[in-house]
Amino acid sequence: MASGNLRRREAVSRAISGLATASSLVAVAALVIVTVAVVRHGAGALSLSFLVKDPPQFGGPGGGIASAIVGTSLIVAMAAIIATPVGVLCALYLVEFSAPGSRPARAMRLALDLMQGLPTVVVGLFIFGLVVKPAQAESGFAGSLALAIIMLPLIARSSQEVLLTVPRGLRDGTDALGVDRWRAIMTVILPTALGGILTGTILAVARAAGETAPLLLIDGAFTPGTTVQLFGHAVPNIPVLIFTAVESADPSAFARAWGAALVLLALILIANVGARVLLARSRARMGL
Repeated sequence: MASGNLRRREAVSRAISGLATASSLVAVAALVIVTVAVVRHGAGALSLSFLVKDPPQFGGPGGGIASAIVGTSLIVAMAAIIATPVGVLCALYLVEFSAPGSRPARAMRLALDLMQGLPTVVVGLFIFGLVVKPAQAESGFAGSLALAIIMLPLIARSSQEVLLTVPRGLRDGTDALGVDRWRAIMTVILPTALGGILTGTILAVARAAGETAPLLLIDGAFTPGTTVQLFGHAVPNIPVLIFTAVESADPSAFARAWGAALVLLALILIANVGARVLLARSRARMGL
């Protein structure tokens, strides 16, 4: 017969399991509600011209979000170019070079954790004081720097976890052959973990693509029109376009905001699904 202590622990276990399941259902329901609302309001604005035309310069009906799509792509791509090498190098240091429990490794892990929890508006204020104020001009590059800071801890932490899953036998084999550590990392360890590193990078890109607060501070004063120049002036982007359109009294601008939100949601969804598929292929390749 089960003792009272065992029955109590089983009851607590069932209660916690049920609470976790209910919390998951609430989260999924919230996502479904938001997605349905965005699709219902934004589907009517979608068309080919909406994706290939710029917004009207002086407001009014018509136009699209082509310049914002191009600007967001450039800003996020530059942020990924900045953050990915630094994040991967941080992960390599923590996994391949630092001694377990060493002070520099603990300090780096603490810094990454603090950066991951840092409010994005604080990141925007930091870049505003560091880049925008001295230059006396907002710029797309400043926005890329802010997004790179947001992406860095995500890339570093995900790359660290992937590198830890690389079989120990590969490292032992390269050591037995007398291969230099840097050559083993470049030719064996990184190629093995490449799929997982790319997965983490894609998830970080999806996380940063929808950030609005930092871009409002350092890349919000843009004029309509497609541009590929990130330096010297603000670049149109989807999050700020949505914010300004919602604040406008123009009904057509409000409809444009819903359409832009749907496009941004679709891009983030595609990035997340692609990252999951890539992660599954990477795990299968490593036999996990």
